[in-house]
Amino acid sequence: MAQILLTAEGKKQLEERLHDLKVRGRGEAAERIRVAREFGDLSENAEYDIAKEEQGKLEAEISEIEQKLRNVVIIDEKQRGDLVGIGSKLKVKELSVGMEFEYVIVGTHEANPMEGRISNESPLGRALIGGKKGEEVTYTAPAGVKKYKILSIN
Repeated sequence: MAQILLTAEGKKQLEERLHDLKVRGRGEAAERIRVAREFGDLSENAEYDIAKEEQGKLEAEISEIEQKLRNVVIIDEKQRGDLVGIGSKLKVKELSVGMEFEYVIVGTHEANPMEGRISNESPLGRALIGGKKGEEVTYTAPAGVKKYKILSIN
């Protein structure tokens, strides 16, 4: 598996999710299976089948998170510099509408555009990477070509 780029906070959240799935999730899944078994004949027990399917999904998610955690590379969010990179916090202005936005460039597994966390592999993220304060970058979005000016990099 390829490297998984995460901030320290992103890794912590993933570890917490894993712990919750192993402790609470497994316990709840086992209880659902126990209750479903009490309904009788397992060959015709829809509740049991559903509980086993949910348990399988839970175990798959646990396995996926464990695999990610084995391949995590922590992004240095404190990096300072003149160029936009992974971990950079920046302010940009969309030139066509004059609106300003604040973004953090993160790895794909931690991206959440609604929270201003954009992936380094997204079209906007790729356009911004390597940019300098004052530069204008262009990228193609589903709605057409967008042009941004980098106002600051932290």
